[in-house]
Amino acid sequence: MCCSLFVTVSQTERLALFCMSRKMTGRQIMERQTGCVHIYCGDGKGKTTCGMGLCVRAAGFGYRVLIYQFMKDNGTSERKAMEKIPEITFVPGLKQEKFSFQMTDQEKQERKQFYEEKFREVTRKAEREGYDVLFLDEIIYTIRAGLFDEDLLLCWLKEKPEHLEVILTGQNPGEKLIACADYVSELKKIRHPFEPGACCAGRD
Repeated sequence: MCCSLFVTVSQTERLALFCMSRKMTGRQIMERQTGCVHIYCGDGKGKTTCGMGLCVRAAGFGYRVLIYQFMKDNGTSERKAMEKIPEITFVPGLKQEKFSFQMTDQEKQERKQFYEEKFREVTRKAEREGYDVLFLDEIIYTIRAGLFDEDLLLCWLKEKPEHLEVILTGQNPGEKLIACADYVSELKKIRHPFEPGACCAGRD
């Protein structure tokens, strides 16, 4: 059973009563509260924002958070702000990135090798250094773009440390990946300013 770090007050109260009834220790309670896999997907804006919000919330509880952003360089605005939080660590990526449709076949092959090795580096760091939360931003998009082997992620999720909370983002996760998750939230696009006339429509 997974009971996430990010539970509601009523959920917390029920968990406290459950733990008290079984005379669980503080360590046992902590272990019971962690270890879930979160997926934020869909064509709507805000997937990374949701993931970063969970990371900030976890840091506020005193949990240690590790973040790696696939398909993004080291200059994202959220990174600049969140690097100031002691409990949050960003793993550096490439200095410059581009969309997959801008890449040549050779570049795609090189990126795939780079991302898979970076994944191994990041997950080893999370395991060895005892992080509580691991956020793999845009890893699902990277899989869909053919730049990462989904089986590599699936195998690791089955073997990951039980206490480690994992956050995954990106559009169109596969059925196998969804089956591995405890939370799957889809953000749906209803309106977007890039659509013709969307910015001005309905305004006086």
